[in-house]
Amino acid sequence: MKRKTPTRAPARRSSDPTRRCGLCGSTTKHLTRTDCCGNWICDDEANYVLFSFARNSCHRNHDRYTLCSSHHHERHPGRWQDCEKCRKNFQTEMYVWYGTNEYNFEKLENPPKFEPTLCDTCGRVIHLGTDGWVRHPGGKYSCERCGDKQMRQLMRQERAPKEKSKR
Repeated sequence: MKRKTPTRAPARRSSDPTRRCGLCGSTTKHLTRTDCCGNWICDDEANYVLFSFARNSCHRNHDRYTLCSSHHHERHPGRWQDCEKCRKNFQTEMYVWYGTNEYNFEKLENPPKFEPTLCDTCGRVIHLGTDGWVRHPGGKYSCERCGDKQMRQLMRQERAPKEKSKR
């Protein structure tokens, strides 16, 4: 059975200089309007390679990494800038990042202050919106480097009993 995909405004190649991507400024790529705020944006989400974690798609970046889009997807009423539900949906650091990053057409004014997130192992500052990290069951965080080390250690411990039993 074929899955229905959500409909979007038809893509248009714009020769009109007033129609440009509100994020990258392109006037030569196919453009569409965002579902959330109606701004012109590159219609480039189909170019995204799954699980690449690339941030090179204007449409995908706005759709995945902004309060504007989250507010729309969650069907909250009113403006995202004034929405208490949006505020409560994210821890403060992520709320600020989703509201102020470069994927927004309009940035959150006067974002709340927050304490930086620190790696529980080495104390390094972790920027949750852009850095790699691991969150542990107790709510503690490890930076990508310490998380990788911990994972390798766990894997060695898992293999050790199996290797002993083979002897």
